[in-house]
Amino acid sequence: MSFTYDDVGATREQDRCPPGFRSMHVRTRLGEGEPVFRRAAEAVLTWEMHREMGVGIDASAERAAPGVDVTVTLAGMIKAPCRVVWTLEEHRRAGWAYGTLPGHPESGEEAFVVDRTGDGTVWLTVHAFSRPAKWYAKAGGPAARAFQHAYARRCGTVLRRLSGGDEED
Repeated sequence: MSFTYDDVGATREQDRCPPGFRSMHVRTRLGEGEPVFRRAAEAVLTWEMHREMGVGIDASAERAAPGVDVTVTLAGMIKAPCRVVWTLEEHRRAGWAYGTLPGHPESGEEAFVVDRTGDGTVWLTVHAFSRPAKWYAKAGGPAARAFQHAYARRCGTVLRRLSGGDEED
């Protein structure tokens, strides 16, 4: 199966959004320090964050890596096939992005990156560009966009808990 869009890998550049797509950028503070970073990075790279959010994850590998196929299931009935397009595992940054495959309600790419800044603060950034691909995503209009933003914020809340970060929300 091939991707449903042309600019595969474009989420590596957070300010880039291909023409005809809408961009989303949600950043959540997780906490501080190396232990928080390590736990958060591992939870993102092993699908744990997504599973803890209550979505179904069917992946062809236990860890995110380029070429790994992932189907995300929402509410037990919406299936969203994707493929990991890039991963990142550095001293202060870790994460991955998936691109949509045929059958996904949206067309585009979404990245989940954990980074630790110079002052030790740990952040999760969810960056995406997308456009509706299925009739129900098109019909959802602004509600579908609101769901996408709420999902990204929920990722931060869940990852903060999983990583032992700040208690605030």
